[in-house]
Amino acid sequence: MTGMNSISEVQDRLAGAGYVCGRSLATVVFLSLRLGRPLFLEGEAGVGKTEIAKALATVLGRNLIRLQCYEGLDAASAVYEWNFAAQMVAIRTAEAGGQADRDVLQRELFGPDYLVERPLLQAMRPHQSGAPVLLIDELDRTDEPFEAFLLEALSDFQVTIPEIGTIKAPEPPIVILTSNRTREVHDALKRRCLYHWVDYPNFEREMAILHARAPEAAESLAREIVAFVQKLRTEDLFKKPGVAETIDWAKCLLALDVINLSPEVIADTLGAILKYQDDIQKLQGSEAQRLLDEARAELEPV
Repeated sequence: MTGMNSISEVQDRLAGAGYVCGRSLATVVFLSLRLGRPLFLEGEAGVGKTEIAKALATVLGRNLIRLQCYEGLDAASAVYEWNFAAQMVAIRTAEAGGQADRDVLQRELFGPDYLVERPLLQAMRPHQSGAPVLLIDELDRTDEPFEAFLLEALSDFQVTIPEIGTIKAPEPPIVILTSNRTREVHDALKRRCLYHWVDYPNFEREMAILHARAPEAAESLAREIVAFVQKLRTEDLFKKPGVAETIDWAKCLLALDVINLSPEVIADTLGAILKYQDDIQKLQGSEAQRLLDEARAELEPV
């Protein structure tokens, strides 16, 4: 049992772990926990998809197991591998000692002592604190064969190792999958999950997030930071800044003892919020001043 009995409790406990979420996201998290269904989160990079898994593991007191996806990831790499170096040492030791029973040696070599567990297998193991939170991060970086394997694994919550057999989770892990939508994930996998699109937060929620992650920022500076970033997201940029960039920028400005934003300060620290040179060039000259003026014009007096 997760111990969270309402949507409001999900919001409150996540907020206590530094993750500020809206009611719609809290609702789908609550339902995922209550129904034991994987949660599929899509959205732009930096909007907090990965962070919710970390916060959830914290508030539930569960282990967090993270499978970072990448192009070319296959089922074996996600489940297990054999400790080849240790196996070779064991073979040479057996040969030097004159061990002749090859069947016994083979059973030993492909036993638990030489098995290296990867995230999916780790998530199927019993954990003292309860079922772990399994984060399958950036699934869109993989290909369709891995998706097909994952669909089967998440349907039965078991994996098979040819040399050992089938290992089934005594209690299904809490599964969160994320995608930056660089490509479409197959419908069959999405149907297995509860789905939520994680969007950029509105001004009030981004302020709350900034207060939680950079509480030392003065109110006036925090409001200018959030207003400017939100205005920046309306521009035609190759990569719009996410909430992670808002937090990073605030911490950079605090390290520089900045009290208020200025075009000069913005120009000096653009690398904290924009990650492509073409985007940075668009903010040169009078553009930074224009956006800053527009952001300040939309701010209401505190």
